[in-house]
Amino acid sequence: MSWLLVIVSTIVVWVASLCKILNSSRSQSNAAFLTTGDKKNVLLVIAHPDDESMFFSPTINYLTSRRHNLHILCMSNGNADGMGNIRKDELHWACAVLKIPLEQVKVLDLVDFQDGFDKLWNHKSLAKIVEEEVVNCSIDLIITFDNYGVSGHCNHRDVHHGIWSYLNGTSGRNIEAWELMTTNILRKYSGPLDIWLSILSAMQYRRGQVHCLLNEHPKKSFLAMSQHRSQWVWFRKLFVSFSSYTYVNTLKRIND
Repeated sequence: MSWLLVIVSTIVVWVASLCKILNSSRSQSNAAFLTTGDKKNVLLVIAHPDDESMFFSPTINYLTSRRHNLHILCMSNGNADGMGNIRKDELHWACAVLKIPLEQVKVLDLVDFQDGFDKLWNHKSLAKIVEEEVVNCSIDLIITFDNYGVSGHCNHRDVHHGIWSYLNGTSGRNIEAWELMTTNILRKYSGPLDIWLSILSAMQYRRGQVHCLLNEHPKKSFLAMSQHRSQWVWFRKLFVSFSSYTYVNTLKRIND
């Protein structure tokens, strides 16, 4: 009987969480991020094709729905298994679903930035590439991984450290930057239930330092990830279904 109560309670909270997400456009947790009235040029820096759909879709949906000008810089084409060109195309298809113009999506294929757990990326070189993109696209704000990179992938972490290197240089001091906060494994796979813990955890920081963004269009996130057909295997379908990053992103100011 106690197990039945737990199951019913979980289902009720899950449904309530989904309802909260579907009504997130009226949520106070979404109300304060980039609402000055000015449209920003935002640069999302990721490591591999599919990072945008697996981890950042709540942020992307938030920005595009408010007509901010979003650019994506993907530091590799995900060629670890020899499918770099395919994965590049898949990123373009996913970005079409996410309403990001193709000309604002840049995918690199450089010798020093190849996909792989054993591939370490030079932070200073990455900082120079980011600097060029900021200048060329008149970027106001950068969003990227935190120092753990959600999954702990070394390429994700190198992207974070490369951004840090750029921000600590002379040219990056006036650029606003935000990182996607990594959660523990229980929260990571709690699906929409994590929105409540994300909102509560954001309250622990001073006002304006952390923003909790709920995914206003979760179906679009699933559709975007499904465009990565080479990666759309059973365990990634489960990941997208149960990952809290499908439903909520918590962004923390880096250079506060």
